[in-house]
Amino acid sequence: MWYEQQRPGLGEEFLSCVEACVRQIVRNPRINAQVHKQYRRAIVRRFPYCVFYDHTDEQVMIYCVLHSSKSPDRWRERLP
Repeated sequence: MWYEQQRPGLGEEFLSCVEACVRQIVRNPRINAQVHKQYRRAIVRRFPYCVFYDHTDEQVMIYCVLHSSKSPDRWRERLP
């Protein structure tokens, strides 16, 4: 909503970029580096956000999408 308030259509662009990032993760979950234990981080294009996830052979689990300026340890609080 914040992006949409900045410029009409920008919120939709943000969501499209997050969705594209998730599709890339699903296609190749091992492409991103492990950042903590088995958890990985993917960077959203054009926007300062990261997607934190882990995976097995059968599924990908997205834990959070966070702004990259947040505390580096904040995302760990959202992991099981």
